[in-house]
Formats: sequence, structure tokens, C-alpha cells
Amino acid sequence: MAQRVALSEAAAGSKRTSRVRVAVRLRPYMDKQDEKGEGPCVRGLGPQNLEIINWRNATETLQYQFDAFHGEQTSQQEVFVSSVKPILPHILNGQNASVFAYGPTGAGKTHTMLGSQEQPGIIPRAVKEVFNLVAAQEKEQDSWQYSVGMSYLEIYNEKVLDLLSSGSQDLPIREDKDRNILIPGLTHTPLSSFSDFDRHFIPASLNRTTASTKLNQRSSRSHAVLLVKVVKSQRRPPHRQQTGKLYLVDLAGSEDNRRTGNRGIRLKESGAINLSLFTLSKVVDALNAGAGGRIPYRDSKLTRLLQDSLGGSAHSVMITNIAPEYSYYFDTFTALNFAAKSKQIVNRPFVRETVLAPAIVLGKRARDEQETGGSGEPQNKRFKERKKARQPTSPATQPHSSPDSTVLERLLALEKMMMGSPERERLNLLKTVAQSHKEIQMLKEKQQELENKASMFKKTEVSEKGLFKTDLPPLHRKQSTAKPRRQQAVITPLQVSQVRPLPCAVLCKSSQPLEKKKRPQTEICEGKENGGQDDVNWEMRLDSELLEQSRKKILQTLNSGSLKELKSLQLIGDKKAKLIMGWREIHGVFTQVDDLRKIEGITAKRFSSFIKANILSSLGK
Repeated sequence: MAQRVALSEAAAGSKRTSRVRVAVRLRPYMDKQDEKGEGPCVRGLGPQNLEIINWRNATETLQYQFDAFHGEQTSQQEVFVSSVKPILPHILNGQNASVFAYGPTGAGKTHTMLGSQEQPGIIPRAVKEVFNLVAAQEKEQDSWQYSVGMSYLEIYNEKVLDLLSSGSQDLPIREDKDRNILIPGLTHTPLSSFSDFDRHFIPASLNRTTASTKLNQRSSRSHAVLLVKVVKSQRRPPHRQQTGKLYLVDLAGSEDNRRTGNRGIRLKESGAINLSLFTLSKVVDALNAGAGGRIPYRDSKLTRLLQDSLGGSAHSVMITNIAPEYSYYFDTFTALNFAAKSKQIVNRPFVRETVLAPAIVLGKRARDEQETGGSGEPQNKRFKERKKARQPTSPATQPHSSPDSTVLERLLALEKMMMGSPERERLNLLKTVAQSHKEIQMLKEKQQELENKASMFKKTEVSEKGLFKTDLPPLHRKQSTAKPRRQQAVITPLQVSQVRPLPCAVLCKSSQPLEKKKRPQTEICEGKENGGQDDVNWEMRLDSELLEQSRKKILQTLNSGSLKELKSLQLIGDKKAKLIMGWREIHGVFTQVDDLRKIEGITAKRFSSFIKANILSSLGK
């Protein structure tokens, strides 16, 4: 099984970082682009410095410093040697590298990346240098073998299209378990030489979407990404494998539709280009802000692909292309500010290395190689041949085999000795696995035994229930059809407060049960209309025996009632009920109902209301 291993530097505890290198290339001055003849607005001050006129004050200039500045007379070879060539050896050591051109449309990005037949650009020079490095390494180190492959895609209107495959549709962008960006379904073409690369790359470049605008006769309408993958495999055990990738990106330029005259499809294309470049600037701002904030890589297909290049694990070089004409002033000014911010980004490259253990099933590819589409045919073929050599065969199946079977046994013993410690570890691991399987089997048997006992217990329980089985339906609580009991509480004042004051409402409510005796309701309520004399004379209107019985019931509840029964009395809440029970424990029973006035908080007026409400309530029952 392939597993990931750390670098020796990482094992020593050192954290290697690589800052994004930024180079600025100034395009030659073109007279036809400057109708007013104002001259250039940018000029170089040295191999790393340049200045641009301050648009707020024409008498001042703004100076910038970058890793490299390439003036108008700089050749393609000089740009490649000083800015790109130093990062290419990292690819052969299992690390990633990326080079991308940035700038406004018409500033010379495609010329820098592709060039011409007379002046090749960075892409053909970088690929040729990779093959030169591979050839040099194979001569120096016989224990390693190298395989080189390429993929070529474009991002057009936020769609990832395969340029090596005709009729390609939008491809998804994924991320594997090691957080490596990959594109399932993208064509991966093995390369044996630079001429082989040229044979595939030139037709694929013609498939890229271009169009004519007012500023450029052949304007790129998409972002093009060339991926060169180098797999370095060890010939002998432990069969280490290192994978390095080189991203060569030709970005489409930001466009001002008022100057380019875009309409219709061109306008839609420029909108997608500007949106992806705006997301790229947001990614740079977020990386510079730090503080663990969200990096909007997923907001655009372009930034998703450049996730390794900006703040990721690649050695990155950004070549910012600018134009000297005043008509490009604000585009140039914006590109220089973006380049200055990008220079502060720090990447953390690491070696992507796997170890193919000899004990695995031979002939299978490593998981990473399957996901990325890399080729490992020579190694797999060697594994299959070794597996065939290990299998003992009988003379019947192979009549030409050697009759001495001890030779094969000696070879197997010799191989075990060469494998050494890994073989013992594998045997120990197999023993551990066998022991684990045995324990799991024992647990399964015990679980089955418990399940059988539980099922037997359920059957016994069901049989016992069957002894008391009847034909009666199960019990259900029937819904009550009786009329609801009359509410014992006094009616709230809200129902009659607009007509009569509170006491009258009490009397009117409590007088309703007296209708059974055919007593008119106005006979009780008219006291309030006569100045409130009914509050004093309400007992005179009732039968004396009934009053006495009601008082005895109230006294009995006060003396022997529980907390719940005390709370059932009118105008007695939880607090008053507890005070009554406490009074009984200290002073004994109530001799008469009037002793309730001795309870704290029960005034004469409240006692009168208590007697009145409880007596009338008991009569209503």
C-alpha cells in the first residue's frame, strides 16, 4: 500500500517556505496605440525597480520594487533564465511549481508564455528544460526512472474544457485526501521527448478560444493551463515514488469594454474573465490579511486551480505584463498594485512521495496514480513478472521448467533476506490480523448465543400472555359525553366590567344557581344599584340553616383539609393555604371560621369576601 512519507528536512523539524516571486515585463512602446504622442508613462530604474507617473500629481512618480524587472529590450531567453529556470529542478524532487502571466489585455502575456517560432516563450522553453533535467538525472542516478506527461485545458466562461480532446465538456475540479487539486476525466498524454510534446501541444493551442477586439487582433478569451507531470520512481526496494507538477498558466487579460468595444458574446466572455480576475484579487487580499479568515478559492474555477500556486504548496512565479502607453495607464497602475500585493504571499512546498511496499498485491497501481491519470506501466510490468517468478509451477503445466525445485526455494529465501525487517513486520501484522479475526469470531458467537436466549425468553413471555388472553378489545379511554362541570371560580371582571363594577359581577355569577329556585336575578343585583347595601345584607337573603351548614363545611376544611383541599377554597391560594397549615400546627384547630382573620394578610374585608364567595359557591353546587 502506498503511504506518504516526510522529507528529511521536515523530519528535522524545519518548516520550509517559499515566497511568490514577482517579475514585471514592460512591453515595447507602440506608436499606433498612442494617438496623442504623449510618450510612455512607465520606465525602469534598474534590474528590480521601476516608476510610473502619479495620476493625482503629474509632477510626481510612484516607485515599485520587485524580484525582477524586464525592460522593453529584454529577450525571451533572459526572462526564462532569470525568472523561471530556477524553480524547475523542484519538479524532479516531488514538489510543485507554477508560472502564470498576469496583466491587461494587449500587454503581451500570450507572447511571453507562448512566443513565436523564432522567439519561443516560457512554455516551450520550460518543457525543454524539464526533459534536459530528466536526461541529466537519469545519467547520474541509475536507481531512478522518470516518466513525463502533459495535460492542457482552458477555462472559458467558467467552464473547464480539455484542449487535448475534441468535443470536451465542462469538467469538475476535485480535491483528493491529501488536498491536491485534480480534474477527473482530463486527458493525460505521456511524453517521451520534446518533439513529442510539440506534436501534441501545437494542435491543442489552436483549439483555444481567441477573438479580435479593438485592442488586440488575437485576444485570448479564456485562461489556458498547461500541466506537466513528472513521476520519479525508484527501481529497487523500497520503491519510492515522487510526483512533481508544473503549472504553466496564460491568463486572459482584464478588459474595459468601453475601450475594447465588446458586444454580445465578447461582452459575456469579458464579464467571465473580469469576474475570475476579481476573485483572484480577493484571494490575494485574503492571504495578505491573514488571521485565519476564509480564502475564496472556490468562488472561481481559476482560483480553484491556482490554489496550490497562491498560498499553497508550490514554488510560484508571477510575470506581470504591462504596457507603457498612457491609454493603458490605469490598467498598468492596477496590475502593479496587484503584483505588489502578490509578492507578500508565502507558500509552503513539500515533497509528494509514496512508498510502494513489496508485500502489496503486485500489478496494482497506487491510488494517487489512478486519480491523477499518471502512467506507471513499466513498474507494474516488472511487478507482474516478479509475481510470476515467485509462483511455483508443476512440470505438467510447464514442461520446460527446471527439474530442480530447490532453486526456486533458494531464490525465495534470498528475497526474504533482502527484504529484511519489512518481511518480519508483515508476518507480525498478519498474526495480529489473524488474532483480531479470531476475537471477532468469538464475539459473534457470544452475541448469537445471547440473541438465542433472548428469543427463547420472548417466546416464553408470549406463551404466558396467552394464558390470560380474552376476546375483549383493548382498553381505550372513552371521550366524555357528559356536560362539563360548572366552573367554581368567580367569573372574571372582563365580561361585565364595562357595565357594572366588580362586586356586582360576583353576585350576578353566584346568583345563577339560585335560578333553580325561580329567584329573579335582579333581586340579588339590585343592592349594588342602591348604594352597595347588598354587601352587608347578602346573608339575610339566604336561609340560616344553609348558612350554618356552609360555615361548618368551611371550618371542617380549614381544620382537617390538606394543602390541595385548602387551595380549592375560594380566594385561598398556595401561600394562604400554607399559612393556614402552619397556624394549625402551632395553635391547633380553628374553633370558628372567624379565627381565619388571625392569619397574616387576611383582613376583615378579605375575610368577608372569602366567606361570601365560598358560601355562594357551595350553594351553587
